[in-house]
Amino acid sequence: MKREIKYIHEPTDLQCGQAVLAMLTGIPTEKIVSELNNDRETNLKEMKDFLRSKGIQISDERKQTENKSELPKVCLLSLETPRCWHWSLYYNGTFFDPEHGIMNDFPESKRKYYWKIN
Repeated sequence: MKREIKYIHEPTDLQCGQAVLAMLTGIPTEKIVSELNNDRETNLKEMKDFLRSKGIQISDERKQTENKSELPKVCLLSLETPRCWHWSLYYNGTFFDPEHGIMNDFPESKRKYYWKIN
């Protein structure tokens, strides 16, 4: 990733994945919803396929973490929050969470997984 991330709040409670894809690609969320033909929850395959179709490399390896010091510079996060499973983005020491905003640490979550983005 050669550019800075612009924070995007999820348009609906079900579009955290589309918002993360928008932050990573710079493509408007509405266009991502249209390209995916999905205005609801996204799955891992959709996330990876979309990123790769835009030339963004994402690891196939899912890693569990508890501490942000273990995270690579850029990664896609899957978090078990009190309400649901949730997509988020970590970039260069900052969390860009489509629901909770720009944060210095993980939003409240029991389990945390990530996929490295190159």
